[in-house]
Amino acid sequence: MSRPKIISLEGLHFSYTTSGPPVLKDLSLEIPAGAVTAILGPNGSGKTTLLFILLGMLSPQKGEVIIDGKDQKGLPRSVRSRLMGLVPEEEHVPFDFSTLEYVLLGRAPHLGILEQPQEVDYRVAMEALGRAGLSALADRPIPSLSGGERQLAKVARALAQSPRVLLFDEPTAHLDLNNKGRVLDMIRSMANDGVAVVLTTHDPNAATVVADHVVLLRAGQTVATGPVDAVLTSENLSQTYGLPVEVTSVRGRPVVLPW
Repeated sequence: MSRPKIISLEGLHFSYTTSGPPVLKDLSLEIPAGAVTAILGPNGSGKTTLLFILLGMLSPQKGEVIIDGKDQKGLPRSVRSRLMGLVPEEEHVPFDFSTLEYVLLGRAPHLGILEQPQEVDYRVAMEALGRAGLSALADRPIPSLSGGERQLAKVARALAQSPRVLLFDEPTAHLDLNNKGRVLDMIRSMANDGVAVVLTTHDPNAATVVADHVVLLRAGQTVATGPVDAVLTSENLSQTYGLPVEVTSVRGRPVVLPW
C-alpha cells in the first residue's frame, strides 16, 4: 500500500565551500508519512548533511525542500521545531540533568519563552521514559547512564517532543544487541503511531529489520530508492559500497553479507 509523502526533495545541490566538490548533487526523493525510511551509503555519501538540510540547519545552494506541502523556507523556526526532531549520533550534555529533566527538554518547542514545564509536559515526558524502559532511572543523572541507556534517553527526549517527522543519525551505532533491539523496536513503534522516521545507518541489516523504505546514496546521488526488498539487492548494494555484496534470505528477510 502506497503512503502519502510528507517530505519532497527536488534537485538539491549542496557544497560546504564554493570551490569544493558538492556533497549532494541534483538529489530528488520523497519521504513517506507513517513509515521508516533508512538512508544508507558509505562515509562521505551525504547522509548526515541531508539530515541537517531537512532540519533547516543547512540551506542547499539549489533545489527545494517541501515539508507537508509547504516550502521549508517559508516555515517559521518555531513551526519546524514542533514538526521535526533529531536524535543525533553524538551529543555533549553540559549539565548533570536527571534523566527526567533531560527528556523534558523535548517539550521546549511547545513552551513559551521562559515558560516552565507544566503538568502535561511532565506527563508526556514520563510516558516517553516508560516507552523507552527508563522509568526507574528518571532521577538518575544522565552522565551516570550506560551508553545504551543514554541512547534510549535521547530517543525518549525526541518522543516527548511529539514531532511528525523524527530524524535519527546512526541510531544503533556502538550499541550491544539488546539495546540495538530496544532502539529499533521504539523506531518501529513510532512509525506505527504515524510518525515519519528517517534514519541514517552504516548497517544494511538494521535497515532490513525496521525500514519500510530505503534510499541508497553514493557521492551525493541516489543509487536506488523504494521498498526494502526492491532496493536492497546485491547489485544495488555492490554499486553503492564499491565492493561485492551478497544478499540472501533468512526467514523471509534479506540479510546482507559483504564478500
